[in-house]
Amino acid sequence: MHLLRPWAFQLTRGYTPAGKPPSRLGKTVSLDHFIQRGKVLSLWRTIVRGCRKIPDVRTRTETLNFARDEFKRNKNIDDLTQIRYLVSTGKTQWENMERLIQGL
Repeated sequence: MHLLRPWAFQLTRGYTPAGKPPSRLGKTVSLDHFIQRGKVLSLWRTIVRGCRKIPDVRTRTETLNFARDEFKRNKNIDDLTQIRYLVSTGKTQWENMERLIQGL
């Protein structure tokens, strides 16, 4: 009679049924998600650079905090249509804000 040893299960516990170890990188994303992620990062960098041009320290801080809160609030959205909409809306809002900043 063959007895099962508990250590034998520990050796294989972290592996998938196909015998490949699970990815340490986490969830993989599609090419479209990867491209949208780049657009989101580009928008964020544009906003941060633009905030540096705001002369009033309090206004600069409030604007940056508002943008940061919006990005954090929407960071778990996976729907590509929603992501595209948010990026488009964010760009439009930032362009309007830039016009106000240049007028100061």
